[in-house]
Amino acid sequence: MAGLKTELDAGGTRATVFPEFAAGLTSAIARVKSIDPAQFEERRGVGKRQLPTTVGGLLAHVADHTQRHVGQAIITAKLVAAGRTPSAKSANN
Repeated sequence: MAGLKTELDAGGTRATVFPEFAAGLTSAIARVKSIDPAQFEERRGVGKRQLPTTVGGLLAHVADHTQRHVGQAIITAKLVAAGRTPSAKSANN
């Protein structure tokens, strides 16, 4: 949660952002690997309304969400490399 509070702060540099990103990936990989496949069918509640799902359902959701963010990161990197910024319309998609 501390990272969320500062992620939009100006002044991030390659030297600070990439190690933070790598540490996040390492942590996420360890967390996913620690889940026993026998737990995939265990029921879980999500959010304030405790919507029903399973551990496997949550993992699938995390994978989908991660794929979306990876795509956003790739587009951002391409725009930065090209020396452009996205238009307001494309930034909201």
